[in-house]
Amino acid sequence: MNLKRRIQVVILSAATGAISLALVSQRAAGQADIVPGKKKTPSAGSKPTPKPAPKATPAPTPKAPPLLSYEFEVVTLDANSRVTERRQRQARYYVETLGGRVTLEMVEIPEGTFRMGLGGTPVEGEPVYAKPMHQVKVPAFYLGKYEVTQAQWREVASWPKVNLELNPAPSYFKGDNRPVERVSWEEAMEFCARLSQKTGRTYRLPSEAEWEYACRAGTTTRFHFGESITPEFANFNPDQSAESGGAPRGQTRPVGSPGGANAFGLYDMHGNVYEWCSDAWHENYDGAPADGSAWENGGDPSKRVVRGGSWRTVARPCRSGARNWALQKNKNATAIGFRVAVAGAPTR
Repeated sequence: MNLKRRIQVVILSAATGAISLALVSQRAAGQADIVPGKKKTPSAGSKPTPKPAPKATPAPTPKAPPLLSYEFEVVTLDANSRVTERRQRQARYYVETLGGRVTLEMVEIPEGTFRMGLGGTPVEGEPVYAKPMHQVKVPAFYLGKYEVTQAQWREVASWPKVNLELNPAPSYFKGDNRPVERVSWEEAMEFCARLSQKTGRTYRLPSEAEWEYACRAGTTTRFHFGESITPEFANFNPDQSAESGGAPRGQTRPVGSPGGANAFGLYDMHGNVYEWCSDAWHENYDGAPADGSAWENGGDPSKRVVRGGSWRTVARPCRSGARNWALQKNKNATAIGFRVAVAGAPTR
C-alpha cells in the first residue's frame, strides 16, 4: 500500500447504520497528527506545562593563593632598651592583589593558647581594664603583615559600596605607605566588606584576643621586644616613658620601617597607630570569651576596642596587654588605623 496516498477508513456505526468517513492523513516521512515520542501540540486555550526553573549555579570557591615564605629579624631589648639578641625567623604568608601594584600581605598565625591581660599589681591610678588575666585558646588565622596603608585604602575605596561610602583620602599624614588614619570603626568594617565581596574570602577586623595573641607571638613580657621599647624599633612618644628612650617623631611613619617585626613576622604592633578590633568595649575581662572570638555580648557597642598605642602615646599604652577604646563613629583620630584578618585557611 502506498502510504503517501490518503487512506479512506470506513467506520460502521452499529447503532444507526450510518457510514462515517474519516480521513486520516499519513506520510511515509513519518509526520502525522500524533508521532510516537513527540509531545502533542496543546490546543487553543490549554495551559502549557511549566518548565522547571533552572538551578542556580553555586559561586565558585575562590582559589587559594599560594603560600610564600619570608625571613625577618627579631630583636630582644632589655629593661634599658639595649639590644641583647638578634635572631632570624621565617613565616608564611599569601599575597592578595588589590589592583595594579597594590597588594595586601596576610601572615599565617598558628593556633595556640596564651594568657591574656596584664599581670602584677596595677600602677596607682591605672584602670583595671586588662584584668583579670585569663587563658585563651586561639584558632589559626591570617593577619595583615602591616597596618592598612593609604594606597590600599584608596584602591578598595574605589570598589562598589556595600553599606557605606568611603573617602579615598581621609588621612592627615599623607603617604602611600603610611597607615591610613582618620577612619571610623564602621568605615574599617566597610573596607573589610568590600574586600570580602571582591575576593570571595571573608576579611574582617581581628578580635581583641586574636590581636593580643598575634602581638605577643609567644612572649609574656611587656612588649614583644622584651621589657622595653625604643624609637629605633617602634613609633611612639618616648617623653616621660620609663620603658624607653629617644626623640619622638610626632607623626605616623611608613609601615614596616625601620623594622621591629615580632616572632610571627608582624610589624608595628607597638605604636604608629592604634588598631581597631571588632569587639565591643567592656570595662574588664570578667566573662570574656576563652575561644579567641570577638566579645559582642554586653558591654558598650558604641565604643570599640583599640590596641597597640600610637605615635602620640607614651610607651605604657603600647604594651602587648594594654587596651583602650574609641567611639565606633569616630573618624577624626589621626592616631587610629587598623589591620585586617582572615579566619582559617585563605580559601574561606
